[in-house]
Amino acid sequence: MISIIIPAHNEQKNLQSLLPHLVMLTEGNTVEVIVALSSENSDNSATILKHDAVSYFKCIEKGRAVQMNKAAELSKGDVLVFLHADVIPPTSFLNDIRTTLNDGYEAGFFSYRFDNESFLLKINASFTAKESIFTGGGDQCLFIKKTVFNSLGGFDESQVVMEDFEFFERMKKSEVRFKIIKNDLIVSSRKYQCNSYLRVNLSNLLLVTLFKLGYSAKKLKSLHNKLIRTPYQNSSQ
Repeated sequence: MISIIIPAHNEQKNLQSLLPHLVMLTEGNTVEVIVALSSENSDNSATILKHDAVSYFKCIEKGRAVQMNKAAELSKGDVLVFLHADVIPPTSFLNDIRTTLNDGYEAGFFSYRFDNESFLLKINASFTAKESIFTGGGDQCLFIKKTVFNSLGGFDESQVVMEDFEFFERMKKSEVRFKIIKNDLIVSSRKYQCNSYLRVNLSNLLLVTLFKLGYSAKKLKSLHNKLIRTPYQNSSQ
């Protein structure tokens, strides 16, 4: 069974597109979809779609890592898929995951492209098809065997910005066998619409570099909030 986990903070608009798409993909598959709402979620995300395969819960504590860990605890699947609310997976999504795991890999990510035909964004997306300094970011959608996820201790809940990169570093140190699937997810370009292309890329590079140099999670969070403007009121954490 596959458990698709979606951490969300006021993501009603994006969930209205994503959830019906995921339900369509679950037809004929043993899949559950868990929407993990933030403690401060204030919209009607939990009322978007009523379906046997979809469940919702609201976290008591703050943080995307907390949301994903709690959802993983509640999940029934032996494969966990962590998907952002503003990402749309390809139609072969579930088959790609199963094939990769059947081939002996323990985890994986997907390449992606943006919902914008900008030449510069196409350049950004091209780097997601191979391992790089940015591999492991949440937009790439992590899937992993639940036993492996648990053996690594889940996401570090003290990481309030870089929890996905920190988890990927532990994956590599533990020599978890992973694959990047070259079948694009479609990722929202909303961050670039609210900030310039140069601002977002320089900010991302700075944050990843400082994280790798050992800067504290609180300092990274503060810096992130100063550098990147929130795209929309219904944006993710």
